[in-house]
Amino acid sequence: MVEQRKQKSRLWLWLGAVALIVGVFFTAHYFLRERLPVREAQAVYQDLIKTSATNGRVEPEKPYAFYSPLSTTVQAVYVHEGDQVRAGQLLITLDNVEARAKVAAAETAVKSAQAGLEAILHNGTQEQRLMAQEQLVRSRLAQKQAQSNLNALVKLAATGAASPNEVAAARQQVAEAEASLHTAEQNATDRYSPAAVAEARASLADAEANLAAARQVLAQSSIRAPISGTVYTLDAKPTEFAQAGSLLLKMADLRQERVRAYFDEPEIGGLAVGQKAVIKWDAKPGRTWQGHVERTPITVVTYGTRTVGEALIRIDDAANSGLLPDTNVTVTVTTAFAPHVLTVPREAVYPESGHPCVYRIVNNKLVRTPVTTGAFTLTEEQILSGVHAGEWVATGSPTGQPLVDGTEVRIVE
Repeated sequence: MVEQRKQKSRLWLWLGAVALIVGVFFTAHYFLRERLPVREAQAVYQDLIKTSATNGRVEPEKPYAFYSPLSTTVQAVYVHEGDQVRAGQLLITLDNVEARAKVAAAETAVKSAQAGLEAILHNGTQEQRLMAQEQLVRSRLAQKQAQSNLNALVKLAATGAASPNEVAAARQQVAEAEASLHTAEQNATDRYSPAAVAEARASLADAEANLAAARQVLAQSSIRAPISGTVYTLDAKPTEFAQAGSLLLKMADLRQERVRAYFDEPEIGGLAVGQKAVIKWDAKPGRTWQGHVERTPITVVTYGTRTVGEALIRIDDAANSGLLPDTNVTVTVTTAFAPHVLTVPREAVYPESGHPCVYRIVNNKLVRTPVTTGAFTLTEEQILSGVHAGEWVATGSPTGQPLVDGTEVRIVE
């Protein structure tokens, strides 16, 4: 009996020891278990600014380029690259001997065409008109004489004194005389047809057009500044030969410049007229220029290996800006601006089942929370509902493990 009691005591002792060990194990596992490491971020109010940056090229708003109107020699160059010039100032002169000869030949052609048209409109030259009048008088006399001869022969034929053949021959002479008279009358009053008049007018118009072109070439042999501005490209050199169509000089008012910016196709939709832009030039680090979008892209083009749309950026402080034409710059356009809005990092927002959500960190546990989002940038996203300012959200785990609702976590940097 005593032995049985001892055995029961040992059994309960062993069971108690096992229970204690199990309790200690689970308690230690609870306090020592591995929690999911996550990074956290706080929901805060801030200005949300979305920008789009790209490259561009500076250009004058109204550039003036001058090309050689003919193949000739440059006589003189009166300016240097970078010079400020006034409107009407002589910049370059070209050898214009050939141009003056062409003007003279064109003037002669115009005079000849004018004389030809004048003669046609007045039914010929004065000499031709006098000859036509003389011919008309002779034709009238010949017609009267032929008619008189015919009348006489008809009377003689009635008495048998003239043969029928003589009368027929007289009638033929009358017909020929009348035909000659008709021709003489037409020459004296209406020598030229409407088609001839139109042809003469067209010849005069062609001659006048050739003269205008020749005079224009002659005028272009002396290049003058159309406006007050700056010479920023100068290819002409004295005594050098210039091919027709070759560039001689470029100038513009550099107080009015713009940037032709090249935006990649996916970014075109965010552009709008009036959006603010910041321009930077590597040649002047630390300095920026302000501008705005003046024209959005109307088509896309191939630019190197990119498909881009060309936008025009007006430089608001271009006066004395120091930006040189044809230089390459960086343009950053503010495409969206939301002041003082609640934001979280974009990596904290997860699209699950087509709806965005975040994982708030509450008492070291993840709480899946649906949210409504608004504007966004590359790094931040606006929260319209679901999260309050000051709350902490998980931005992911450095181990790459997925976030699950209810998971206990520990915060890591």
